[in-house]
Amino acid sequence: MRSGGSAWDARRWLRSAGFAWAGVRHAYGTQANFRIECWAALLALGLGGWLRVPLAPVALACALVLSLELLNTALEAVVDLVSPEWHALARVAKDAAAAAVLVGSAGALIVGLSVLLPPLLARLGLT
Repeated sequence: MRSGGSAWDARRWLRSAGFAWAGVRHAYGTQANFRIECWAALLALGLGGWLRVPLAPVALACALVLSLELLNTALEAVVDLVSPEWHALARVAKDAAAAAVLVGSAGALIVGLSVLLPPLLARLGLT
């Protein structure tokens, strides 16, 4: 068994990362909700930086929503591949994946409001 890393391992990792970025590019290019969520994440992180709040909870909430949206996109593609015609179970799978994004987004909204809103109101002189 080899110990430590090697150039081969780095090439393998870079290749895998390339596939992952291809998935991100595909989702960004084809999924309007993913684009909206990307821009909302940048806005939330930028606002957090401006307000000098801890960015970890905001970043984690954003990553959760984006990850769920990517999984939703993947699941929809697989369902469409294996069930090109309408099927009740295909709809259940797609609806459940969309619900996961909705639940994650609701949680992210709560995190965003609890972390960002109080310092924003204070910065605007509204508290």
